[in-house]
Amino acid sequence: MTSITPFLWFDNNVPQAVAFYKSVFPNAKVEMVNDFMASFELEGQKFSALNGGPKYRFNEAVSFFISVETQQEVDYFWDKLTADGGEESQCGWLKDKFGLSWQVIPTALGRYLGDPDRTRANRAMQAMMKMQKIVIADLEKAFAG
Repeated sequence: MTSITPFLWFDNNVPQAVAFYKSVFPNAKVEMVNDFMASFELEGQKFSALNGGPKYRFNEAVSFFISVETQQEVDYFWDKLTADGGEESQCGWLKDKFGLSWQVIPTALGRYLGDPDRTRANRAMQAMMKMQKIVIADLEKAFAG
């Protein structure tokens, strides 16, 4: 059976990265981890990782999208992934302390931006463009006008 698995290149900190992701995602499963490689699963998505050294770095060209329903979930993932050296960015994007990019996006954002009433959708878009972490109540307010 053919499958596709993201393969992540870390700078000699695979065990620490896997332990961090396991602490963030309660349903994480670790298949194998050692000083050189790891295989693990986060919310059903399999990952492989390698201690490749400092030659290559993560950048925003690839990010992992976390779809959530509630503000509590947005806050949880945002706080956990930006902890200990992570960086907030714009429009629900962040980098964790290993430099990996994530998007923490409530499903409400897609509903608002995809609404057929383009005036309302545009108001939600303009509100989102001013945010770092997505705040559902502020999107709702902008959408409603």
